[in-house]
Amino acid sequence: MKLNWAERMRERLHVLAEALGNLLVEAFHYLALFAIGAATAWAALMAFLDMVDKGSASVDDILLLFIYLELGAMVGIYFKTNHMPVRFLIYVAITALTRLLISDVSHHHRPDMGVVYVSGAILLLGLAVLVVRYASSRFPAPQADSARPAQRRPMSPAHGDAVD
Repeated sequence: MKLNWAERMRERLHVLAEALGNLLVEAFHYLALFAIGAATAWAALMAFLDMVDKGSASVDDILLLFIYLELGAMVGIYFKTNHMPVRFLIYVAITALTRLLISDVSHHHRPDMGVVYVSGAILLLGLAVLVVRYASSRFPAPQADSARPAQRRPMSPAHGDAVD
């Protein structure tokens, strides 16, 4: 009986520490998202201004803008849903490899085994998109309880996944 006050204090301390920890993790999460979004927008703007300054845009330049567009979409989706869509990462990789392939062929004008390797990598990534889409439609992720109002769930500091 005499130590009940100590147990109550320990529980209060635990609740306070957990709330403070969640606050700090989410604050860092938002700060990082805004920083990544701002850096992506700044890089896209600088790439666009370089194209304007150059007076023309090559296919490389346009594909670079698509990469920035996909990165910006990833940040927006992650901000809204707290989930990183793996497909968007694969799309960025496909676009980057396509940009590399076009740049290599247009500048060196000699197809070699590197073209075959990059094309094979693009094919594998395309198949990965199909697998991810099939898996997500066949085995959907469990949804949050729809009776509760939509709210952001606390983040797991290790993986960035929502914690139940």
